[in-house]
Amino acid sequence: MRWKLAGALFAAALLVIACLPAMKGVPKNPAVEAEQTRTGHDARINAHAAKLLREGREIFRYDSFGSEDFWGGQLRLHEAILGAEQGGVGPGLTPKQALQLGLKVDSGQLPEILARAIDEGSVSLDDPETTVALLRADSVVGVKAITRDDKVVSVGITCAICHSTVDDSITAGIGARLDGWPNRDLDIGKVAALAPNLKPFADLLGVSEDKVREVFRSWGPGKYDAELNQDGKATRPDGKSAATVLPAAFGLAGVNLHTYTGWGSVTHWNAYVAITQMHGKGTFFDPRLNDSRQFPVAAKAGHGNIRSNPDMVTSKLAALHYYQLSIPAPEPPKDSFDAEAAARGKLVFEGKAQCATCHVPPLFVEPGWPMHTPEELGIDDFQASRSPDRRYRTTPLAGLFARQKGGFYHDGRFPTYEAVVDHYDRHRRLRLTADEKRDLVEFLKSL
Repeated sequence: MRWKLAGALFAAALLVIACLPAMKGVPKNPAVEAEQTRTGHDARINAHAAKLLREGREIFRYDSFGSEDFWGGQLRLHEAILGAEQGGVGPGLTPKQALQLGLKVDSGQLPEILARAIDEGSVSLDDPETTVALLRADSVVGVKAITRDDKVVSVGITCAICHSTVDDSITAGIGARLDGWPNRDLDIGKVAALAPNLKPFADLLGVSEDKVREVFRSWGPGKYDAELNQDGKATRPDGKSAATVLPAAFGLAGVNLHTYTGWGSVTHWNAYVAITQMHGKGTFFDPRLNDSRQFPVAAKAGHGNIRSNPDMVTSKLAALHYYQLSIPAPEPPKDSFDAEAAARGKLVFEGKAQCATCHVPPLFVEPGWPMHTPEELGIDDFQASRSPDRRYRTTPLAGLFARQKGGFYHDGRFPTYEAVVDHYDRHRRLRLTADEKRDLVEFLKSL
């Protein structure tokens, strides 16, 4: 009886509301009225999201932000790639040499005839002309060739050069793209050192071109120094290179700060890299770089306030940001870890080992401001001191298997999962047993 009465009252209320005229004296929001005349707010959101994803993927993979004026126009890197016989300088860069440097080839961008020739081995990988053909096909991941009359006249770089790799489905270094994966094979320092003219770097740092080449070549595969042109520090106190391992660009949705030392958000770092590292043309503002004690090179060069005309970066940051946040962390192969041990390791991770205190599931990083002092981590402060907050950021752990090459931590100092676990066991005095350590390692492999 009570339900019937409630139903009758609800129906009556609907009838009354339907019959009410527009209430007099209550203003309508003109913006809302305008929105009602369109296709619908939800539909517009969906269309906007699809547009950002589509555009962001193109920007991430192929947009050089005008950096060809630096890498080609000033450094003349394309001339070293072409070689003297094709109008450049020196012997040129063969595909085999490019692959040995860690550059990758996207098989999906190859013209069918070239892909078949590579697969059959009927095209020479020892000829710089083949490299030029790959560049013209836009298939060298992260390298953008500028052509005129079918000739390569300059090169720029894109986000993908460091933050994409391939699945090696054709052969080592040639296959389908894996966006967001750090290219831990890439020796970007040696690639840059090929350029005939390194005077822009030499003038900025106040050293010789030979010294610049020496520093670049010291980085090694999978490493890059994104602070060198801000503080001028080429080496750590122990004399080793100051370069850090390339970070992943996947699994960043929900993560506040980017990079190992938390300079800023993902979109802050995108602007920082596009303009101060890739040498694209755009606007970048970060007055923290005006601190001449911490960032003497940046303060002198004015890196805290860069404004180019035209601006070829700012209009692309939103889509680039959206695409990066859309890249999920990859899942490890099922046969790459012991599932039963990983289940036990999860309990260790969340319990005795205290890992989940900082690596909070499912983000595996603290929501909020996930920054810690060097003392908390039990390591030196060198890299932290190169960032504005002088701290280290908690690294998200999802897809950890995809970045084990080159080691863990910002500089790869811990070569294995076991080394990381042993460090924390000592530093935090956890007293983990050998079995607990093994199980914890299997859980880390499963993420």
